[in-house]
Amino acid sequence: MKPIDYITKDIVDETRKVRSEFFELISDHSTDLWNYCKYITGSPWDGEDLYQESIIKAFGLLPQRWSEITDKKHYLFRVATNTWIDLCRKLKREVGLLEELSEPIEDFSSPLLLEEILLSLDSILTPKQLAAFLLVNIFKFSAEEVAGIVQSTPGGVYSSVQRARKKIASFDFTKSKSGLNSQEKNVTIQSYLKAFNNGDLDGMLAIFSVQAQNEAYLGFQEFSKDEMIKGSLRFGLPGHRAQEIILWDKPVIIVLADGDQGPEIHDIQIQEIENGKIVKHKSYFFRKEFILAAAKELGIKAQLKKPPVDWN
Repeated sequence: MKPIDYITKDIVDETRKVRSEFFELISDHSTDLWNYCKYITGSPWDGEDLYQESIIKAFGLLPQRWSEITDKKHYLFRVATNTWIDLCRKLKREVGLLEELSEPIEDFSSPLLLEEILLSLDSILTPKQLAAFLLVNIFKFSAEEVAGIVQSTPGGVYSSVQRARKKIASFDFTKSKSGLNSQEKNVTIQSYLKAFNNGDLDGMLAIFSVQAQNEAYLGFQEFSKDEMIKGSLRFGLPGHRAQEIILWDKPVIIVLADGDQGPEIHDIQIQEIENGKIVKHKSYFFRKEFILAAAKELGIKAQLKKPPVDWN
């Protein structure tokens, strides 16, 4: 018998089914996990990348478990924290230690829940300190639970959180933000927008490289222009309008659909360009927490029902 040197459709379909069941099981904690990833990285963009990688790891680690997972939230936050700390180590960033020291109790007041302050904490705390602070104060884990997540001791967690509160109380957050820089319009992006808005599929495909990667996390991945033509673009363009905007300090393309009460965010896209060609196209179409956060940031409603997605 000739050996099978490819992955069969049955395996792909079964994996999709199991993945869907996994996402259904963790859905109650998805928003908290996304916010945690956003705060610990200090950026919605980096947070989204960490969220995606953490979910992939959390799903991929399941076959290695000896027993069932009794606390899904603890499991997810532990995977995300370990993933972030491992990345910081690879980047030669000081991870920090949680030493057990006697610290006076510092009050933690509600003004610290301000979004801009939480997104600035990565500049004054080490990754382990920040993780401990967020897990205790924002996501309400106990010191014992946090000790397991960040691989320390309850006493180390307690001391670190007290020191973090002191440091935060004395930090001037008004100086931590920088303004946006004006950016030159990219010719390739302008060509993409023109083709997209005119429904010109051939014109749009002409600016993709032959080996372009098209990725929509939780939806699909395509690894060539030919796969795109046979897959996600086989029915043509959606008939919506696209425009370039700045979202969280980054230029992106936002795709708007007509809703009952005005425009709604249908998709958010980012392209990587080399030698005048799009070599990677990333869509956030299936990313509920990301799209909802962007909608809030931009003051535009999110499209909640867009087949095959229904977020109602």
